[in-house]
Amino acid sequence: GSTYSSKVFRVTFLTLAVSVAVPLLGVTVLLDCPIDPQPISLKDPPLLMGALEPNTKLRKAERLWENQLVGPESIVNIGDVLFTGTADGKIIKIEDGEIQTIARIGHGPCGECREDEPTCGRPLGMRVGPNNTLFVADAYYGLCEVDPDTGETKILVSTKTLIEGQKLSFVNDLTVTRDGRKIYFTDSSSKWQRQDYLFLVMEGTDDGLLEYDTVTKEVKVLMVGLRFPNGVQLSPAEDFVLVQETAMARIRRYYVSGLMKGGADMFVENMPGLPDNIRLSSSGGYWVAMALIRPNPGFSLLDFLSEKPWIKRMIFKLLSQETVTKFVPKYSLVVELSETGSYKRSFHDPNGMTVAYVSEAHEHNGHLYLGSFRSPYIGRLDLRYV
Repeated sequence: GSTYSSKVFRVTFLTLAVSVAVPLLGVTVLLDCPIDPQPISLKDPPLLMGALEPNTKLRKAERLWENQLVGPESIVNIGDVLFTGTADGKIIKIEDGEIQTIARIGHGPCGECREDEPTCGRPLGMRVGPNNTLFVADAYYGLCEVDPDTGETKILVSTKTLIEGQKLSFVNDLTVTRDGRKIYFTDSSSKWQRQDYLFLVMEGTDDGLLEYDTVTKEVKVLMVGLRFPNGVQLSPAEDFVLVQETAMARIRRYYVSGLMKGGADMFVENMPGLPDNIRLSSSGGYWVAMALIRPNPGFSLLDFLSEKPWIKRMIFKLLSQETVTKFVPKYSLVVELSETGSYKRSFHDPNGMTVAYVSEAHEHNGHLYLGSFRSPYIGRLDLRYV
């Protein structure tokens, strides 16, 4: 009897397996895939040792204004007054601990869900220009200027304008010369909007670095072929701009003056994570926030998928971006680079326990203010104690 029942079991099991697998396979073949990923060739991630040695220094950060704002991506200060842009499209001012909305580039009603973003706007990179004007990169509306006193907003470069025949779909970060004449900014994609940033990471489509002249109102494309161009930062001498190439885990350098003007080279290659924003550090170097980590030793999902477009297609045929996001390990990492691009030190928060999803590290008055594209607080780390 037992051989008979095990036969029945085997047959039943096989029948079940086939009846599940065949439709699943059929569905997978028939389903549309929203992305058309290209293989990306990444080197093995660097070993986390020396200046990159894992630690828990980011856990010393305190959370400020928790649950009073969401997704403060980029942070600037005018004196001791802080400004940031949030996930519901607002530009806010924080003075003496009080939060006040000063402007909104888009229009409501606005919540914190992805679907609201295209109408509400999503302020990302932010900088202070001369005369204390705020320059803001809004993912959906373009390059904007906001008066911090009156909240008056004007759009300098609209996403509705074609630039060299290309549409701007995801204006991300900007850096401004001291005289306010030139603004260098990134358009992360002419195909995907910010709400679909995961498609962009997985697809690795290429876009560029642009320059806006505030006097002539001209826009020039300086670099193309960057895979997910993200944070940008002018050097202290304003002779080059650094551009984070997120999907390639590296930083490119574009020369804007001097003998090398118009030329470009690699600044840092093969980073331990995917770089998001980059800002100056008081030592003459740069703070880089990592959006995702590439653990080594350890398993890097990103590296595993990079040369396997077919697996990426399967994943996005079957799962939503929200679901895929849940599989991404939460690990917060900020590195400080020297002026030549070597690693000076790193601050980690494995599992993102204290500060999660760090998008920017902005140094002000001996503290690092930590922006985040998702968390409901601003982190603040006292640099004297790390």
